[in-house]
Amino acid sequence: MKSALAALMLALPLAAQALPSFEDVRAAHRPSDLTLLDRHGVPLQTLRVDTTVRRLEWVSIVETSPALLRAIVLSEDKRFHEHSGVDWRAVAASAWGNLWNTRTRGASTLTMQLAGLIDDGLARPAGGRSVATKLGQAFTATQLERAWSKSQILEAYLNSVPLRGELVGVGAIAQTLFAKQASGLDDTEAAIIAALVRAPNAAPERVAQRACDVLKQQALSCDGLSVITQAALARRGGMPLGEQLAPHFARQVLDPAGAPRQTSTLDARVQRLAIAALRRQLAELSGRNVEDGAIVVLDNASGAPLAWVGANGATSAAAQVDGVLARRQPGSTLKPFVYELAFERRLLTPASLLDDSPAQIATAAGLYLPQNYDRDFKGWVSVRTALGASLNVPAVRTGAMLGADALFARLNDFGLALAESGGYHGPALALGSADVTLLALTNAYRALANRGLFSAPALRGEKPAMQRVAEAAAVHLVTDILADNAARVRTFGFDSALATRGFAAVKTGTSKDLRDNWCIGFTERYSIGVWVGNASGAAMHEVSGVSGAAPIWRELVAALHAGQPSRAPARPAGVVAQRVAFEANREAPREELFLAGTEQAALRESAQLAPRSAFGIASPRDGSRFALDPDIPPQAQQIVFEGEPGTWVLDGKRLGRGSTLRWAPWPGRHELSLLDARGRVLQTVRFEVRGATLRSGG
Repeated sequence: MKSALAALMLALPLAAQALPSFEDVRAAHRPSDLTLLDRHGVPLQTLRVDTTVRRLEWVSIVETSPALLRAIVLSEDKRFHEHSGVDWRAVAASAWGNLWNTRTRGASTLTMQLAGLIDDGLARPAGGRSVATKLGQAFTATQLERAWSKSQILEAYLNSVPLRGELVGVGAIAQTLFAKQASGLDDTEAAIIAALVRAPNAAPERVAQRACDVLKQQALSCDGLSVITQAALARRGGMPLGEQLAPHFARQVLDPAGAPRQTSTLDARVQRLAIAALRRQLAELSGRNVEDGAIVVLDNASGAPLAWVGANGATSAAAQVDGVLARRQPGSTLKPFVYELAFERRLLTPASLLDDSPAQIATAAGLYLPQNYDRDFKGWVSVRTALGASLNVPAVRTGAMLGADALFARLNDFGLALAESGGYHGPALALGSADVTLLALTNAYRALANRGLFSAPALRGEKPAMQRVAEAAAVHLVTDILADNAARVRTFGFDSALATRGFAAVKTGTSKDLRDNWCIGFTERYSIGVWVGNASGAAMHEVSGVSGAAPIWRELVAALHAGQPSRAPARPAGVVAQRVAFEANREAPREELFLAGTEQAALRESAQLAPRSAFGIASPRDGSRFALDPDIPPQAQQIVFEGEPGTWVLDGKRLGRGSTLRWAPWPGRHELSLLDARGRVLQTVRFEVRGATLRSGG
């Protein structure tokens, strides 16, 4: 006894010194699940960040069911509101030995239990508390009663008490066992939870028996209690209550060390609209082997995501894959950037005529034969029609004019972060052969919406600096075409899913083998990106960008601008209008936009890029080898250079001009380039001539 008293003398000052305030305990509470809020404070998503324990947000006493408060007090500490930390009447009734018996908690008050929960030094070890620890627990309880109110003690206890398995606190147990908030617990549910305090992992029958004792103390019936207890204890896990709208975005932005509730840039209304639109469209596409989709909506001014739908969890076999960040081939959605660069370099205007006819393009891997979506060729068309109707061959021709490396650099300037080089992709880069993410692609369109000013997406509401990556006037030309419903008619018709009530610039894309389809565009205020396909990479059945992703995009545009139609951007400096006419009535006369100094009133095929029979250097092909026979006359063995009209340069020396040129071959390795009228290299090929020097005579 003397040793116990001596230990008490040592423990008491330490306990008094370490006593935390109620505010300290509440501030130290760390939920295992964080809550993502939208920009207006609406809960969107919960995310578990601690797998060792299940502890939800702190529940105030006013948010706790009165039934639970009654049940806990009746079960654990009937005179809680009367004693000052230690129930001396209970001590006298149970006797000194029973008070400190490790198997008995009859005299252990709620305040004493709380002391053991908030002070690690007073926590109950596996072998039971020592006498000194028990005395320290009692002393701390009396100190808590002096410093805290009864309601604070009860509130802290209910949030700290271990219950069944990994569950700690009434918030976690109410949600897991009964799918309710703690405020909604009824008398029966409250009695079950009170029974679990004493025996957290007891068998259901034992829990039901103890719960019935709690109910009888309140003169309440135990009817059906056994069934309810069995069902409740059979439940496993489960997310906290509330809408679970943004799991993928929550994983991106929630800080595990941050506050229990963290505000995001998302807008709950826009997020719900996007989820509903995706689910409706995927239901429409049922039977066409389509199970996945993703949507991102960015605020044009800030770059903040307003909606981020990474997957359709209802039907997807890969619901955990974030479709907003997955890399896939974007198809024709890269074409606007191809033409913007050509405009900026004054190689083309929206009125320029391009030849949409079959082309065979030499690449390191062989011949590349681009096709249009409808497998048809339109002949000579303006750039406005080529981009609006999403024609492939003109885009490839334009990309070849620019060069794969220049196009590759420009796409990366717009934030697409392409992994491979321009040479790796070759001419196919203009048609979207490189993998991109939906987020990066939508943000690149946002740069178009901002007239060539680029900044990274502001996922956490940061404000990254804008930098100019493209000429504003050239961007305006592309924007005007993407918003021109008449320019799309040849491929999509007048009444397609791309037509909107107000201003919107939009482009669809479909990757090879119908594996992915996209619809990306922007309005006055928003940039919206939609992807539809299969996370597995499986091909869809007869689904294109305009039939798969576009209906979702248009629905979102209509909803976002329901109260205020989107307005077209003002014409920037450096853009002028000029009426143009086309030779042979290729297209109807119209007023067209030009960069100042590039205006043309009449457009003729002869003034355009290339004759129908040639593209760049048609012959020789890159890597060709020629073998000479010294017995054949030289004039019969001349090599004919064929291609677009231009200047031919062999091994650094100009040979002549024209679409064809004959050359008397000379053994060795040679480099042949074709220059346009401005002296720019259209294409360069390398070939080899083998054999003896030719005779000069016949």
